[in-house]
Amino acid sequence: MTRYAPKALALLLSATAMASCGKMEVAENPVTSAPTVSVTTIQKRALAGGVSASGSLLPREEAAVGSELAGYRVAYVRADEGDWVKAGQPLAQLDDTLLRAQIDQQAAQTAQAEAQANRVSGLDNAGVLSQEQIETRRFQAQAAKAALAEMKTRDARMTITAPVSGRILERTVRPGEVAGGNGVWFRIARDGLVELEAQMNEIDVSKVRLGQSVQVTLPSGSVVNGQVRLISPRIDPATNLASVRVRLPVRNDLRPGGFARATFNPTGAATLAVPESAVRYDTAGASVVAVDAKNTTHLIPVRTGARSGGWVELVQGPAEGTRVLLGGAAFALEGNLVRPVAAPATGAN
Repeated sequence: MTRYAPKALALLLSATAMASCGKMEVAENPVTSAPTVSVTTIQKRALAGGVSASGSLLPREEAAVGSELAGYRVAYVRADEGDWVKAGQPLAQLDDTLLRAQIDQQAAQTAQAEAQANRVSGLDNAGVLSQEQIETRRFQAQAAKAALAEMKTRDARMTITAPVSGRILERTVRPGEVAGGNGVWFRIARDGLVELEAQMNEIDVSKVRLGQSVQVTLPSGSVVNGQVRLISPRIDPATNLASVRVRLPVRNDLRPGGFARATFNPTGAATLAVPESAVRYDTAGASVVAVDAKNTTHLIPVRTGARSGGWVELVQGPAEGTRVLLGGAAFALEGNLVRPVAAPATGAN
């Protein structure tokens, strides 16, 4: 028996080790079995403002251009929609062939009338001609000069020019048309400036301030930074909305008549806040689930305040920098072990 003891002892030790390994494989690792949760930190944010509104893109100032003259044919159109023009630049030209002939004729008649008026100069009360004849010649000379001046003024307006510098938004005139003396041929956005006119309710508009920064999202998805330029002093009784004008930079993709959405950036003092999804509510009130350095959860009552942009103010609660659960906080219990994963910086899940 002594001869076989070492072998038996080895077999016994091997079996014991295998049994021990089996138990280790079956035992659960408390860290790896803990649920993965999304967390964020309590941080200071400015919640005043932060409202959103939609509206239309409009020219800040629009110039309407047309012809004051009637009966003249449009000879040329020198500008089109989308063109950038300078003040005084020709946009269209009326055919002045007939008018030029009339001016030449009227110039000859004016010269003749002035010559006749000059002949009676100094003959007042001389008895050569009656005073009535003298006054008639002088009046005819003045009338001829006035008619000539009117024709020259009309000739100067045969060229339709831009009253302001800017971008042409609309062109309705075509070569060959006959001017009617009314109607708008061109619409020009002065300096190419386009603004957003956002419509806001009375509560939201009270949070907006002149000069406040605004992020405007276009239908294409691109974001443009702007500033509040004008806040309407009245509420429209028909819609219960007020308009807010947002100044925008000059860009080719800002098209008047288009739709855009504005987010008015916060203007108030920073306060402790968390995303709304971090706050849970039950019969005991509002609370958050904090995660300590050992990744253990703790239920902490809080008192909430202002809300804006998916965030809620914590008037009373944990300190700044405390990690809190997002989303799944309602299912966490006191003392649970979790595997925290930091949420994206925006955090308002």
